[in-house]
Amino acid sequence: MMEKKWIVSGLVIIILAIILGAFGAHGLKNVTSDEDILAAFDTATKYQFFQGLGFLIIPFIATRFSISAKAIFWLMIFGTVFFSGSIYGLTYSKIHTGGSLSKVFGPITPIGGLLMILGWTLLLIQVIRSRN
Repeated sequence: MMEKKWIVSGLVIIILAIILGAFGAHGLKNVTSDEDILAAFDTATKYQFFQGLGFLIIPFIATRFSISAKAIFWLMIFGTVFFSGSIYGLTYSKIHTGGSLSKVFGPITPIGGLLMILGWTLLLIQVIRSRN
């Protein structure tokens, strides 16, 4: 059952990354020509996509090495939402509110990155400690 949760989450994350990536490549360019905004949005979609791929791979790693991935799952979910989501929020803020929400979204991005790093690091530690 754990595998289904991971795989469904990964697929949803990837689908949303593709949709948002297409918007960033086409629709967002009609709204702004600011290269920094476009690059940040692209970064958010790339990280989201790669995290989604990780969600598809981790259940097999967890099964192979008989490890618990519950904490890893939540670190990865919140990390992805905080990291990519805050960049999407920053993009929206810069385009529609002149950046007034940057103080809200800005500090969330590194927290999301840290959570993703912790999730992958916890997976690494558990694989190393595994008897398999």
